[in-house]
Amino acid sequence: MSQLELLLSDTSTPVPDWLVAPETIPLGAKWRVVRSGDQSVGFVLVRSRRRSIGFMIIDEGLRVTAPNWVTLGQIDEAVIEKMPWILSKLQDWQARKAQLAMAHTRWKSGGQLPYMGHQITLRIGVPGPHVPHGRAHFEGNPESPEVGQTLWLPLPNDADTHRMRDMTQAWLQARAAAWFDQRIKYFLDKTGLTIRAWRLSSAATRWGSCTSDGNIRLNWRLIHFSPMVIDYVIAHELAHLREMNHSHDFWSEVEQLYPDYHTAKKMLQQHTPEGVPNI
Repeated sequence: MSQLELLLSDTSTPVPDWLVAPETIPLGAKWRVVRSGDQSVGFVLVRSRRRSIGFMIIDEGLRVTAPNWVTLGQIDEAVIEKMPWILSKLQDWQARKAQLAMAHTRWKSGGQLPYMGHQITLRIGVPGPHVPHGRAHFEGNPESPEVGQTLWLPLPNDADTHRMRDMTQAWLQARAAAWFDQRIKYFLDKTGLTIRAWRLSSAATRWGSCTSDGNIRLNWRLIHFSPMVIDYVIAHELAHLREMNHSHDFWSEVEQLYPDYHTAKKMLQQHTPEGVPNI
């Protein structure tokens, strides 16, 4: 995987979760798998006094509720008829499960997360007497991290996931503020442009914004990406100082500021701030 890519855990599995029976099934319910061509769906079948067949995605997967008088063949036909919709919902369900599992694993000593395009490792404790107590310590150069380097969190061994997440996020936001400020000044010196002010944002759907009077916001979660992607977003927002739109002239401005923006733009379009990563 190249440095330009945001490094995320591989959540693919040989068998989709929706084909694996849940550990517990309600009394009187049954596990059933329906196949149509090369597609299969597993579900828990619950009989009830309702008048029609119902479909619901719950924590354990697909649950089908059917009247007592409906045959298994009729239930299978109903599932096959709705197979595209069901599979779409089950794929979303599996993605959410994977995100939750990844987040649970991350917030332990030895967990990993992407920082400036590289996977770094979280450890609880202090690496030595030379390190000041009370704040997170990165063992390498925070402006040029390498894969596998450690972010030490001065917390007790029994610290819960919330404390680990909060301390890590505070460190990431501080690093984002320092790095983004450095890169903004670089582009301003290079172009002669001026801004009114800039600050970090925590927007769920936007990587950055620029107002007509020169106020810029940059999402702190960009610090998970490589410097190339960060530079692209900064160039994108600064280009709005000249073109408050996304016209051909705007993209020409972006290209002048950052000629290789196409690669970074394509990379960024694959992700949203709220899920990069789920922390």
